[in-house]
Amino acid sequence: MKFTITKVLAVVALGIAGVAQPALAQDKTFKVGVTAGPHAQIMEVVKEQAAKDGLNIQIIEFTDYVQPNAALAAGDLDMNSYQHQPYLDSANKDRGYKLVSVGKTVIFPIGIYSKKIKSLKDFPQGGKFSLPNDPTNGGRALLLLQEQGLIKLRPEAGLKATPIDVIENPKKIKFIELDAAQLPRALDDVDAGAVNTNFALEAGLKPGRDSIVMESPDSPYANVLVVQEKNKADPRVLKFVTIYQSPAVKDFIIKKFDNVVVPAF
Repeated sequence: MKFTITKVLAVVALGIAGVAQPALAQDKTFKVGVTAGPHAQIMEVVKEQAAKDGLNIQIIEFTDYVQPNAALAAGDLDMNSYQHQPYLDSANKDRGYKLVSVGKTVIFPIGIYSKKIKSLKDFPQGGKFSLPNDPTNGGRALLLLQEQGLIKLRPEAGLKATPIDVIENPKKIKFIELDAAQLPRALDDVDAGAVNTNFALEAGLKPGRDSIVMESPDSPYANVLVVQEKNKADPRVLKFVTIYQSPAVKDFIIKKFDNVVVPAF
């Protein structure tokens, strides 16, 4: 009887170990959501580096800023890489997500572009200005306009400023709020517009050449790697962050994007 019980306990112990292992198994596919453009290009390099370290990554591309967080919150992704901290904070507050950042990636300075004027000094009276319709990137665009002296915002509006926070508008600018992915195409219909760098590059625009104003590279809007809060200490997550922030990935970003996309680590 004693021998039998010992055998049973040993089998149970092995069974428990067998159950625990798959959650941390290195050969389990790690699904990462990104937006098309630089985030996707960088992630391909991360994927190559991760494969060498036994981490199998599947990259899933999105064309908007809403779905990657929805998919992550639903458990369809293990991580996403496309947003900055203010946007994440806003999404958590507005949609009740429990998502957290686990590491910084890159900074995409937002730019102002125009097919009609060469300087904001030439912005016409009553002209149209397009900007992102999400609360943080729209605020970035308005703050950039304020820095250029075209408008004045309520001081308390802060990073989440919207057109209703404009208290001085000498040129009577008409603000057109659009989904960020639509902004490059909208340049034909407005006098100027703000475009996030990833969507500008995807549309064939070169920020250093084509923008008439660029946000400073010292912008606080560093992009972040995001996971569900309950998974922030998962060994695969920690390994992924280390791989992303490795010298090989940093060198790729610097050489590929020539300071248009700036490493934040």
